[in-house]
Amino acid sequence: MPPEGALIESRSMRDSVMGRVEALDKVKALRLLPDGVHITTEGVARYFEVSTDVIRQLTARHRAELSENGMHVVRGSDLREYQSDTMSLSSGSGKSYPQRRSSLTLYTRRAVLNIAMLLRDSDIARCVRTYLLDAEDELRTGYANLDRRVTDVEACLGGVGVALQELGPVLSRMSYRLDSLDRRLDATNQVVGAISNRLCQMSEDINRVDARVDDVVHQLRELRRGRKRR
Repeated sequence: MPPEGALIESRSMRDSVMGRVEALDKVKALRLLPDGVHITTEGVARYFEVSTDVIRQLTARHRAELSENGMHVVRGSDLREYQSDTMSLSSGSGKSYPQRRSSLTLYTRRAVLNIAMLLRDSDIARCVRTYLLDAEDELRTGYANLDRRVTDVEACLGGVGVALQELGPVLSRMSYRLDSLDRRLDATNQVVGAISNRLCQMSEDINRVDARVDDVVHQLRELRRGRKRR
């Protein structure tokens, strides 16, 4: 695991864990404004247990990076509208913003996490960085274990492939024999069909002979009756 100071020095490393905002509440409860999205400079300072001047100085040094992660300043009519909406959400709490404030810097969770990875002299910030690095180390360990399991599965599949190659000729011979049996069965079915047709024809011939015999018998009986009458 890299030292927690690596997050302070490396922008790319900070970017790689910027989505892990749950680290903030894992270390200490982060109290957002009533809108549930933002926190002020004073709130950030209370979270990290440092002065507001420390937060302002850090913000000034890293404004571009923090802005990319949600920090922004509201002024003028936007500030008045935001204060009105926020006070409406927090009605009954007795809290309000100073009326003469000319601007208000707001931070999102990502921006606060960004500050945690930049702020040197804060035990809370150090705990957040440690949590992030431990979580990343666990993730890398999980990926390594998964990679080993995949390698083991591939090795097993390789053995199955060899076995299938050896079975190939056997299966081919069995397939040939089955094809031969199918052809013999087809020929047998044709013979049986021909015999069945012949038996049907013989049955018809027998029926015709029976009919002719019946006619002859009937004619003989008629002749006998005619003689008796004479």
